[in-house]
Amino acid sequence: MILIFFLIFLIVLIPLIYKANNNTKDVVINNISLEETDGKFLNNHLKILQLSDLHLENISISPQELRKLVENEPIDLIALTGDFLDRKRSIPKLIPYLEVLNNVNPTFGMYAVFGNHDYVLKDKYFHRLKETLEENGCRTLQNEHLTIEVKGQRLNIIGIDDYSTNRSDLLQSYNGLEEGYNLVLTHDPNLVLEMKEFHFDYLLSGHFHGGQIHWPKPYHLIKMGKLVRMKMVKGLHYHNGKPFYISEGLGQTGVNIRIGSRPEITFHTLT
Repeated sequence: MILIFFLIFLIVLIPLIYKANNNTKDVVINNISLEETDGKFLNNHLKILQLSDLHLENISISPQELRKLVENEPIDLIALTGDFLDRKRSIPKLIPYLEVLNNVNPTFGMYAVFGNHDYVLKDKYFHRLKETLEENGCRTLQNEHLTIEVKGQRLNIIGIDDYSTNRSDLLQSYNGLEEGYNLVLTHDPNLVLEMKEFHFDYLLSGHFHGGQIHWPKPYHLIKMGKLVRMKMVKGLHYHNGKPFYISEGLGQTGVNIRIGSRPEITFHTLT
């Protein structure tokens, strides 16, 4: 009798696992249009490609497949919001993905922040990851900002380090910031709960994977901060009237399956 139940269990489970693994190859392309209300990009628009949580140990999308998904889109800026990998052997695997993104020729460059998994690397290997990004056309930001001119208007790109590992420093990130459109890149979206006194016009983040296993609900995310209890785990949200976006990420962590979530590529258009 036990053997029969075990066989029935396997018959039900194996197709589910197969489907859950196939979900990791079913990339969703989300297009977000955010109307800018303060006139900072008046008569202009800015198109941002966001990728988050590549988790190169468990990614089902090849560089060639990524290229096909993004190569025909005119892109002004690329934002990478952390968790590239957590094993030193995966660092070389990042390079062909960066080459694809460089070939997109973003008008105003490519920028990245780091996530909690990136900091699993020991010091010299973390620095190797940072150097790999920088040597392949990606400016990394750790509690710092830079300013670029977009058609005569000031765009402040503010990269705030990972909140979940207590590396965020808002005062340092905003120190000396001049007036302009404030685009914040960070990994853990819970940071928005600490930003009442720090203005941003739009914030991009990741970290939650949309639950990755979001069935029937992502109960396992409860330990990952207050936003989850506020039912903010993916997509566009507002806090204190300020918009922020939580990407479901492109890769997976733990096991290479997704249930109730999909890997995501996001195009944000600020109009």
